[in-house]
Amino acid sequence: MNIQEILTDKTIQAKGKVTALGDGLLDQQISCSEIIKIANISNDANKGTCVEALELATRKNPRLAQQVLFDFATESLSDKAPRVRWEAAKVIGNIASLFPTKLDKAIPKLLINTEYSGTVVRWAAAFALGEIVKLCTKYNKDLLPTIETILIREENNAIKKIYEKALKNVQKSSQ
Repeated sequence: MNIQEILTDKTIQAKGKVTALGDGLLDQQISCSEIIKIANISNDANKGTCVEALELATRKNPRLAQQVLFDFATESLSDKAPRVRWEAAKVIGNIASLFPTKLDKAIPKLLINTEYSGTVVRWAAAFALGEIVKLCTKYNKDLLPTIETILIREENNAIKKIYEKALKNVQKSSQ
């Protein structure tokens, strides 16, 4: 399966490209490393497609993730393209449980994205942070009060509900 051919094929719509790449990852016809290599040299649109394919695959099978994908997703949280940021945050949310002691670089970037002007970037950051706090790791000591502060300033109810659900989940598991 040639990643570049899929990305440049004008007959395949955007979602079709994501599905083709995601299925290629799940079927082990392509590797995360191959997609990351292409994403790193692609324009914003194609990079977004690559990261979305990684999100699709890790949502269906988080075990696909290896350190190289975690590092790439963490770095992509600061990308200039909003789509790359939000898909990277969703990848982090999907795979955080596999890297519970290595989240110290991802968390600050996710917290920066909670203040982003775009709703989808903030939603995705909330999803990832919610998944991280559910792990009940050492990070919760600082993260729980920070999330409570974010809840006060966040105006979007859908985003608030993500945080509230995560906080309830943590409360239940600590009882």
